[in-house]
Amino acid sequence: MLKTANSQKEVSNKLMKGLLDLIVLQFLNTQPMHGYQIITRIRKSFGVYFGPSTVYPLLNTLEKKGFVNSSWNMNSDRPRKIYSLTTNGQNMLNFTEESLNLICRKISGQAKTDVTVERSVQPAISIIAKRDGSTPASLLAF
Repeated sequence: MLKTANSQKEVSNKLMKGLLDLIVLQFLNTQPMHGYQIITRIRKSFGVYFGPSTVYPLLNTLEKKGFVNSSWNMNSDRPRKIYSLTTNGQNMLNFTEESLNLICRKISGQAKTDVTVERSVQPAISIIAKRDGSTPASLLAF
């Protein structure tokens, strides 16, 4: 049983790492945030810690690609770089969600089943769910 739990955690971590850019774009779709807010929200939502050495380079890459903008907030005690989603970022988020939906339908072997990616990122398993609320067995590894 312990081996299965470790395997599931490993799969979950790999999926999180692979989907981190999608998750960050989804967070920024709800509101502009600074890097530490993103790190904290990932940890609270998914129970996985991605530190500054992972999140800030990702934010920099997303900004270089034009998916996020940043600006300095000097109104607090400590200046913070605030990231917000651009129109290109919104388009990429939509495309990525549609692509993930297609992949999930193909994995589950139910090409006609309509799979929905939640707009607001919620703890692991709720990212992907069928409209009827059930979860395909292939996605239980989250």
